[in-house]
Amino acid sequence: MGKLTTRAIQSFTYGGGWDVRWDGDVPGFGIRVYPSGKKAFVLSYRAQGRKRLMVFGRFGADLTLDQAREKARKLRVQTKEGADPLDVKRREAQGQTFGDLIETYIQRHAKPHKKTWETDRGRLKRHVPAGWPGRKVSTITREDVATVHGRIGATRPYEANRFLDLLRVMFRFARLWYFVDATADNPAEGVTKFAEHKRKRWVRPEELPALAQAIDAEPNVYVRAAVWLYLLTGLRKTELLRARRDDVDWNRGTLHLPDTKSGEEQSATLSGAALAILQSIPQQEGNPYFLCGAKPGHHLVNIEKPWRRIRKAAGLEDVRLHDLRRTTGSWLSQASVDLNLIREALRHQNISTTLTYARLGQDAARDVMEEHGKRILEAAGRHGPLVVVGGARKK
Repeated sequence: MGKLTTRAIQSFTYGGGWDVRWDGDVPGFGIRVYPSGKKAFVLSYRAQGRKRLMVFGRFGADLTLDQAREKARKLRVQTKEGADPLDVKRREAQGQTFGDLIETYIQRHAKPHKKTWETDRGRLKRHVPAGWPGRKVSTITREDVATVHGRIGATRPYEANRFLDLLRVMFRFARLWYFVDATADNPAEGVTKFAEHKRKRWVRPEELPALAQAIDAEPNVYVRAAVWLYLLTGLRKTELLRARRDDVDWNRGTLHLPDTKSGEEQSATLSGAALAILQSIPQQEGNPYFLCGAKPGHHLVNIEKPWRRIRKAAGLEDVRLHDLRRTTGSWLSQASVDLNLIREALRHQNISTTLTYARLGQDAARDVMEEHGKRILEAAGRHGPLVVVGGARKK
């Protein structure tokens, strides 16, 4: 095996199979000849007990023979110091921009592991600044994140906090996937969240007429049906959107839910009103879903945008889509339905969740104080409302 020369490389033709001609000067250094006639420099080495073969430049187009031989020597030094040049090359080749990180996060983590991955994608699309996708991940600072968080939080503090949580997870993966160094700081850590208070919003009886009118004015029949069904069934957003026609047992009045929040198959009870709506929804040929989307054969996805339109028309802009499920729980409670039955109807795993919904229909503090006031007046020998006007009573 002699020392490679430029003239020899130029004369090489493909000899079949894995055609590599090795250099007699630098161990492991050679030139690979492809069936197309293209030639590329390679380095064979061992790293962490594994045999590796690295292609690091095209002959003529990227490197001269002398340049390639010198680079091979440097790469061999790296291997002796414990590094794996191929691994380093792959890290460098990995997309480094935030736009690349978004796509990698969606494909590698969100889609395979999160039922709400579409929510993540929508949130990123709405809130990521226009300049971020083209920037290297390593250039995004805590100040950048805090600025975006603050801008969103000026009007939507809850949404700002959810976006911050999402960024924090993505930057953690950025270290794992070599977008940044493993020791790099997470720019979403240390940003102070906005204060959050447990939501107690639900649609009250006096608000329902305006909401009903706004729902019926919605031009999309599938959106109209969806919002009415959320009110009537208490189903979670994706549970209803993914409901198929063959999931309904029309005789028993139930909806089979193969994929729920708990990860278990469940069954939801449907009222006559809900069944009537399901029966009236126009069916599209080749589409198995009740709520058909714009894409043939797929279910409705973009429900948030029309819901914002409906709630604005109804004057209920602070009511979120999930509050319709909360409305179901509170209305059942006001009707004096047993809590265990409410829990079963809404398929709660923990009774504490049912208790939270149940309290929404009551003003517990007012009930307690009203009863306290009655006992005070009775003990004082007063009957009827206590009125204090005029001067003090004479003895």
